[in-house]
Amino acid sequence: MKHILITGGAGFIGSNLAIKLLNKGYKVRVLDILLPQIHGENPDKTSPLYNLIKKSSVDFIKGSVTDRKVFEEALKDIDCVVHLAAETGTGQSMYEIERYANVNIMGTAILLDILTNKQHSVKKVVVASSRAIYGEGRYFCNICNRDVYPFARTDYNMQKGDFECKCPFCNCEVELLATNETSKIHPASIYGITKQNQEQMTLIACKSVGIAAVIFRYQNVYGPGQSLTNPYTGILSIFSTQIRNGNNINIFEDGNETRDFVFIDDVVDATILGIEKETANDEIFNIGTGVATNVVDVAKELIANYNSNVEIKITGNYRLGDIRHNYADISKAKRLLGFVSKISFTNGIKIFCDWVKTQDTKEDNYSKSIEEMKAKGLYR
Repeated sequence: MKHILITGGAGFIGSNLAIKLLNKGYKVRVLDILLPQIHGENPDKTSPLYNLIKKSSVDFIKGSVTDRKVFEEALKDIDCVVHLAAETGTGQSMYEIERYANVNIMGTAILLDILTNKQHSVKKVVVASSRAIYGEGRYFCNICNRDVYPFARTDYNMQKGDFECKCPFCNCEVELLATNETSKIHPASIYGITKQNQEQMTLIACKSVGIAAVIFRYQNVYGPGQSLTNPYTGILSIFSTQIRNGNNINIFEDGNETRDFVFIDDVVDATILGIEKETANDEIFNIGTGVATNVVDVAKELIANYNSNVEIKITGNYRLGDIRHNYADISKAKRLLGFVSKISFTNGIKIFCDWVKTQDTKEDNYSKSIEEMKAKGLYR
C-alpha cells in the first residue's frame, strides 16, 4: 500500500491527507479538476490548497473523474485509491441534480468499471461518504417505546415554525440518538442519494473482483485550509466570511439544529487507519466526535474568537433537503480501527479561527446561493 491515488486530492480533506501520507513515506498521486467554486478561477493565485500540493512531491494530474482516459492514466501502478472527488453541498444538490449525479455517481462508476475490466495493481478502495445518507437519523419514541427513523420534515410544519422531527408511527416528538452504522439509510437530499449510490456500488463491485473496500461516513469536517469562498457548503467558513465582512449572521429555522463537527486532523488520521488496517476492509465507519453542537453555539463561538460585534439573527427561514439533527456513534471506528477524536470543538474552532485571521478577507457571496435556492422554490 505504498502508492496512493487521491481523487479530489487538492481539496480540503485530500490535500491534508496527501501531505500526511507523504510525511509517512508514501508515494502520492493526486487527480483533481480544480473546480473554480472551491479553488477560484486562477488556482495558482487563489487556492492555498493547490499551492500546498504543488510545492510537495505529489504527482499531480489535472482532470476529472468523469474522464475515463484520464482516470485510467491516474490509476497506473497504484496500490490504493482514496476516492474523495465529489460535488458537495446539500442545498446546491437539490437543483444542480445532473451535475451532482454525473460527478458523484458516474465518476465512481467509471473508477469501478476500470477496476473490473482493466489490468491494475489496486488492492484497496477507500470512499468518502457522508452523514447525509442517514437523512434525519435515529431517534427514540417514548410513546412507541422503540427506535424510529423520522420522515423528512414537511413544508407545512416548518412554515408554522415546527422544526423538530416526529415519530413516523404516532407523530409525537422524539428523542435524538447517535446514528450508528446499522441505522436506516434514507437520505433527504440529492447529495445524500449520490453518496448512498457511491457506497453501494463500491462495496458490491470491489467484492466481486477481490478488492478491499472501506467506506467512511464523515460528519461535518472543518479546520484550517477549508474554502472561505464556497458559499454552498461549510457552515464555519460561511459564517466566518460573513463575520469578517461585518455582516450579521442569519441562522435558519430556530437555531437549535445540530451537527457533529469533526476536525480535519481527526478525519485524516481516521482515513489513514482505513488505508493501513486490514480490520477496515469491507467495513463502513462513522467518523465524527460523537457530540452534537447547535448552530447558535457555533455562531457564538465564532463571534467570540473573532472579537466581533455582529448580531445573530434567527430568521425562521429553512431549506428543503436540510436535516434537523445528526451526530455519530463512533464506537465501531474505535473498536476496529482504534480511532478516537482528539480535537474538541472548542479547541478546534480556535485553531480554525486563528488560521482564518491570517487569510485575506473574502467576498461574502452567501446571499447569491440563497437567491439561487429561492428562485428554485427550495428556500422558504
